[in-house]
Amino acid sequence: MHFPGMPVALARMVEMLGTLPGIGPKTAMRLALNLLERPAEDLKQMAAALAELQDKVTFCERCGCFAEQGHCQICDNVRRDTKLICVVEQPVDVLIMERGQGFAGKYHALHGRLSPVDGIGPDKLWLSSLDKRVVPGVELILATSATVDGEATAHFLARRYQASGAKISRIARGVPEGGELEYLDEHTLHRALAQRVIWEQAESLR
Repeated sequence: MHFPGMPVALARMVEMLGTLPGIGPKTAMRLALNLLERPAEDLKQMAAALAELQDKVTFCERCGCFAEQGHCQICDNVRRDTKLICVVEQPVDVLIMERGQGFAGKYHALHGRLSPVDGIGPDKLWLSSLDKRVVPGVELILATSATVDGEATAHFLARRYQASGAKISRIARGVPEGGELEYLDEHTLHRALAQRVIWEQAESLR
Protein backbone atom coordinates (compact mmCIF):
# COMPACT_ATOMS: atom_id res chain seq x y z
CA MET A 1 0.00 0.00 0.00
CA HIS A 2 1.40 3.40 -0.99
CA PHE A 3 -0.10 6.86 -0.92
CA PRO A 4 1.24 9.99 -2.63
CA GLY A 5 3.39 11.91 -0.22
CA MET A 6 4.15 8.89 2.00
CA PRO A 7 7.81 8.90 3.05
CA VAL A 8 9.81 6.05 1.58
CA ALA A 9 10.83 4.74 5.03
CA LEU A 10 7.19 4.60 6.16
CA ALA A 11 6.11 2.88 2.94
CA ARG A 12 8.88 0.33 3.40
CA MET A 13 7.76 -0.43 6.97
CA VAL A 14 4.14 -0.84 5.84
CA GLU A 15 5.32 -3.18 3.11
CA MET A 16 7.40 -5.29 5.53
CA LEU A 17 4.63 -5.51 8.13
CA GLY A 18 2.22 -6.57 5.41
CA THR A 19 4.29 -9.71 4.77
CA LEU A 20 3.44 -11.07 8.23
CA PRO A 21 0.69 -13.72 8.49
CA GLY A 22 -2.76 -12.29 9.07
CA ILE A 23 -1.63 -8.68 8.52
CA GLY A 24 -3.50 -6.91 5.73
CA PRO A 25 -2.62 -3.52 4.19
CA LYS A 26 -4.80 -1.49 6.57
CA THR A 27 -3.49 -3.27 9.67
CA ALA A 28 0.06 -2.85 8.39
CA MET A 29 -0.55 0.87 8.04
CA ARG A 30 -1.95 1.19 11.57
CA LEU A 31 1.00 -0.74 13.02
CA ALA A 32 3.53 1.35 11.12
CA LEU A 33 1.93 4.58 12.32
CA ASN A 34 1.89 3.24 15.88
CA LEU A 35 5.60 2.49 15.64
CA LEU A 36 6.24 5.97 14.30
CA GLU A 37 4.57 7.48 17.37
CA ARG A 38 6.58 5.44 19.86
CA PRO A 39 9.64 6.83 21.67
CA ALA A 40 12.92 6.29 19.87
CA GLU A 41 14.17 4.12 22.74
CA ASP A 42 11.28 1.68 22.26
CA LEU A 43 12.17 1.29 18.59
CA LYS A 44 15.82 0.71 19.44
CA GLN A 45 14.87 -2.04 21.89
CA MET A 46 12.55 -3.60 19.33
CA ALA A 47 15.28 -3.55 16.69
CA ALA A 48 17.71 -5.14 19.15
CA ALA A 49 15.16 -7.84 20.00
CA LEU A 50 14.70 -8.64 16.30
CA ALA A 51 18.45 -8.90 15.81
CA GLU A 52 18.77 -11.13 18.87
CA LEU A 53 15.93 -13.32 17.60
CA GLN A 54 17.80 -13.89 14.36
CA ASP A 55 21.18 -14.44 16.00
CA LYS A 56 20.30 -16.58 19.02
CA VAL A 57 17.13 -18.55 18.43
CA THR A 58 17.54 -21.77 16.48
CA PHE A 59 16.21 -25.33 16.69
CA CYS A 60 17.30 -28.11 19.03
CA GLU A 61 19.47 -30.58 17.13
CA ARG A 62 17.90 -33.42 19.10
CA CYS A 63 14.16 -32.70 19.09
CA GLY A 64 13.65 -29.83 16.65
CA CYS A 65 12.11 -27.49 19.24
CA PHE A 66 13.14 -23.87 19.83
CA ALA A 67 16.61 -23.56 21.35
CA GLU A 68 19.34 -21.04 22.04
CA GLN A 69 22.43 -23.17 22.54
CA GLY A 70 22.24 -26.37 20.53
CA HIS A 71 19.81 -28.17 22.85
CA CYS A 72 16.49 -26.87 24.15
CA GLN A 73 15.64 -26.46 27.82
CA ILE A 74 13.31 -29.45 27.78
CA CYS A 75 15.93 -31.83 26.37
CA ASP A 76 18.44 -30.60 28.94
CA ASN A 77 16.00 -31.01 31.84
CA VAL A 78 17.07 -34.22 33.61
CA ARG A 79 13.74 -34.37 35.46
CA ARG A 80 11.80 -34.98 32.25
CA ASP A 81 10.94 -38.59 31.41
CA THR A 82 13.11 -39.67 28.47
CA LYS A 83 10.86 -42.69 27.86
CA LEU A 84 7.94 -40.45 26.85
CA ILE A 85 8.26 -38.67 23.50
CA CYS A 86 5.37 -36.55 22.30
CA VAL A 87 5.54 -35.95 18.55
CA VAL A 88 4.07 -32.68 17.30
CA GLU A 89 4.04 -30.99 13.93
CA GLN A 90 5.68 -27.65 14.73
CA PRO A 91 7.93 -26.23 17.48
CA VAL A 92 5.17 -23.78 18.42
CA ASP A 93 2.98 -26.78 19.32
CA VAL A 94 5.41 -27.55 22.15
CA LEU A 95 4.83 -24.10 23.64
CA ILE A 96 1.08 -24.72 23.47
CA MET A 97 1.39 -28.16 25.09
CA GLU A 98 3.60 -26.84 27.87
CA ARG A 99 0.93 -24.35 28.95
CA GLY A 100 -1.04 -27.24 30.42
CA GLN A 101 1.91 -28.24 32.64
CA GLY A 102 0.65 -31.81 32.65
CA PHE A 103 3.24 -33.56 30.51
CA ALA A 104 6.53 -34.64 32.07
CA GLY A 105 8.15 -36.25 29.03
CA LYS A 106 10.10 -34.93 26.05
CA TYR A 107 9.02 -33.75 22.62
CA HIS A 108 9.90 -34.05 18.99
CA ALA A 109 8.85 -31.46 16.40
CA LEU A 110 8.52 -32.72 12.83
CA HIS A 111 8.58 -29.23 11.30
CA GLY A 112 5.57 -30.06 9.17
CA ARG A 113 3.20 -32.84 8.26
CA LEU A 114 2.84 -35.06 5.23
CA SER A 115 0.98 -33.26 2.46
CA PRO A 116 1.30 -34.62 -1.09
CA VAL A 117 -0.67 -31.63 -2.41
CA ASP A 118 1.97 -29.26 -1.03
CA GLY A 119 4.85 -31.52 -2.03
CA ILE A 120 5.75 -32.36 1.58
CA GLY A 121 6.98 -35.94 1.86
CA PRO A 122 8.88 -37.81 4.59
CA ASP A 123 12.16 -36.31 3.37
CA LYS A 124 10.96 -32.84 4.41
CA LEU A 125 10.23 -33.87 8.03
CA TRP A 126 12.70 -34.04 10.93
CA LEU A 127 12.83 -37.83 11.10
CA SER A 128 16.51 -38.79 11.21
CA SER A 129 16.95 -37.54 14.79
CA LEU A 130 13.63 -39.13 15.80
CA ASP A 131 14.78 -42.48 14.38
CA LYS A 132 17.61 -42.47 16.91
CA ARG A 133 15.27 -41.77 19.83
CA VAL A 134 12.63 -44.42 19.13
CA VAL A 135 13.96 -47.49 20.93
CA PRO A 136 12.42 -50.35 22.92
CA GLY A 137 10.84 -49.13 26.16
CA VAL A 138 9.96 -45.69 24.80
CA GLU A 139 6.37 -44.55 24.37
CA LEU A 140 5.84 -42.49 21.24
CA ILE A 141 2.78 -40.27 21.63
CA LEU A 142 1.48 -39.12 18.25
CA ALA A 143 0.11 -35.63 18.82
CA THR A 144 -0.27 -34.52 15.23
CA SER A 145 -3.39 -32.53 14.42
CA ALA A 146 -6.73 -34.16 13.70
CA THR A 147 -6.74 -32.90 10.11
CA VAL A 148 -6.52 -35.24 7.11
CA ASP A 149 -2.80 -34.54 6.71
CA GLY A 150 -2.22 -34.83 10.46
CA GLU A 151 -3.90 -38.24 10.53
CA ALA A 152 -1.90 -39.36 7.50
CA THR A 153 1.29 -38.32 9.28
CA ALA A 154 0.28 -40.27 12.40
CA HIS A 155 -0.39 -43.37 10.27
CA PHE A 156 2.99 -43.00 8.59
CA LEU A 157 4.83 -42.72 11.91
CA ALA A 158 2.97 -45.69 13.39
CA ARG A 159 4.00 -47.84 10.45
CA ARG A 160 7.55 -46.52 10.44
CA TYR A 161 8.14 -47.46 14.09
CA GLN A 162 5.90 -50.50 14.29
CA ALA A 163 8.84 -52.90 14.64
CA SER A 164 10.97 -50.64 16.85
CA GLY A 165 9.85 -52.14 20.14
CA ALA A 166 8.44 -48.78 21.22
CA LYS A 167 4.86 -48.37 22.41
CA ILE A 168 2.91 -46.14 20.06
CA SER A 169 -0.10 -44.15 21.28
CA ARG A 170 -2.34 -41.42 19.90
CA ILE A 171 -3.69 -38.45 21.83
CA ALA A 172 -7.36 -38.91 22.73
CA ARG A 173 -10.28 -37.28 20.97
CA GLY A 174 -10.25 -34.27 23.23
CA VAL A 175 -8.72 -32.83 20.06
CA PRO A 176 -11.65 -32.37 17.64
CA GLU A 177 -11.64 -33.63 14.06
CA GLY A 178 -10.03 -31.06 11.82
CA GLY A 179 -8.60 -29.22 14.83
CA GLU A 180 -5.20 -27.55 15.09
CA LEU A 181 -3.30 -27.74 18.40
CA GLU A 182 -2.55 -24.03 18.20
CA TYR A 183 -6.22 -23.15 18.80
CA LEU A 184 -6.92 -25.51 21.69
CA ASP A 185 -6.91 -24.55 25.36
CA GLU A 186 -4.48 -26.15 27.79
CA HIS A 187 -7.19 -28.16 29.58
CA THR A 188 -8.26 -29.87 26.36
CA LEU A 189 -4.65 -30.68 25.53
CA HIS A 190 -3.95 -32.00 29.00
CA ARG A 191 -7.04 -34.23 28.84
CA ALA A 192 -6.08 -35.50 25.39
CA LEU A 193 -2.62 -36.45 26.63
CA ALA A 194 -3.90 -38.05 29.82
CA GLN A 195 -6.49 -40.11 27.92
CA ARG A 196 -4.22 -41.18 25.08
CA VAL A 197 -4.74 -44.69 23.74
CA ILE A 198 -2.43 -47.30 22.23
CA TRP A 199 -2.29 -46.88 18.47
CA GLU A 200 -3.96 -50.21 17.66
CA GLN A 201 -6.84 -49.31 19.99
CA ALA A 202 -7.18 -45.89 18.39
CA GLU A 203 -7.51 -47.51 14.98
CA SER A 204 -10.12 -49.99 16.18
CA LEU A 205 -12.32 -47.14 17.42
CA ARG A 206 -12.63 -45.64 13.94
